Amino acid sequence: MRNTAVLHRATLYDVGIWLLTLGRERRFRERLLAPARLQPGEAVLDVGCGTGTLALLARQRVGAAGVVAGIDASPEMIARARSKASKARLNIQFETASADALPFSNARFDAVLCTVALHHLPRAVRSAAVAEMARVLKPDGRVFLADFVFGQKHSVVGLLHHQHGLSPNALTELAEAAGLRVAERGSIGKWDLEYVVARAGGS
Repeated sequence: MRNTAVLHRATLYDVGIWLLTLGRERRFRERLLAPARLQPGEAVLDVGCGTGTLALLARQRVGAAGVVAGIDASPEMIARARSKASKARLNIQFETASADALPFSNARFDAVLCTVALHHLPRAVRSAAVAEMARVLKPDGRVFLADFVFGQKHSVVGLLHHQHGLSPNALTELAEAAGLRVAERGSIGKWDLEYVVARAGGS
């Protein structure tokens, strides 16, 4: 991923999330994933999957008939994600890849997730990344984007990410620039995190 701040310390990352969520990471991830409304049997891609916790939860949501893949620019993150999936006995395809060059064919996924990852990308790369998400989306699919929006600045965690956070309309603008139609937007209700659900092909 060009000029991207890649996070490599996977174990430290997981410890940090555990501390920030006061040991309730699963509850936080469930809250974060809820607006994506994943359905049994869907094919899902998690872009910027980190150590894979959200992808594991997505795999449980889509069930045995579903498919889940995850990509991250950090080989160490992917290695830890694969280890987690193996321990949980969940079949997930994890790949080391850039968000702006996804290693998947066109129109492959029903849902593409990108949560708390866009703020790690330089502004010039964000548009290319969301365009790639739109490319791998099925004609009736949806992209779910969630990230820190610095227009709020209500929480300590939000303030810590203020320097790299997105402007209030950035998620909508990125989706629309990729040819997607924003069908829903709102707040996760934690840490100044906002989301949009954008549909492919104006559907």
